Amino acid sequence: MRNLQRKKSVRKLHEAMIDLFALMNRPQRDDTLIKEAGISLDRALFPLLVGIERRGPIGVVDLADGVGRDYTTVSRQVSKLERLGLIKRKPSPSDRRVNQAVISREGRALTRALDAARVRLAAPILSKWSDTDFGDLVRLMRRFVDDLTELPE
Repeated sequence: MRNLQRKKSVRKLHEAMIDLFALMNRPQRDDTLIKEAGISLDRALFPLLVGIERRGPIGVVDLADGVGRDYTTVSRQVSKLERLGLIKRKPSPSDRRVNQAVISREGRALTRALDAARVRLAAPILSKWSDTDFGDLVRLMRRFVDDLTELPE
């Protein structure tokens, strides 16, 4: 009986994740966040900027994998971020042939504005949640992602 219930629950979890990814990938959501943050940045660039800030220093291949985009496209977009002064490139300590992207002071200011906007936009939703429920969501989401990361490709 427990296996049947777990199968149904895994399906519901998967459906919720599909819905979440669809919501997160809507261009209108990005536009709303950028507007709320009061910044001017191409919608295609801001997920890369945030990825570099959160996971940098990071190479273009790893960044492209993380956002599900083609390496060559991400490479061009990272070059644009560099021209805008939002990131810098530096040689990888493990392989000098590879450049890694690192957030600049200007880039960090933009990601802080995006983070603050994200908090403001989430506040009406999260105000309905208890601190315990929200803490559980954060803890369990992190655990789930960490466990998924450990699975072989």
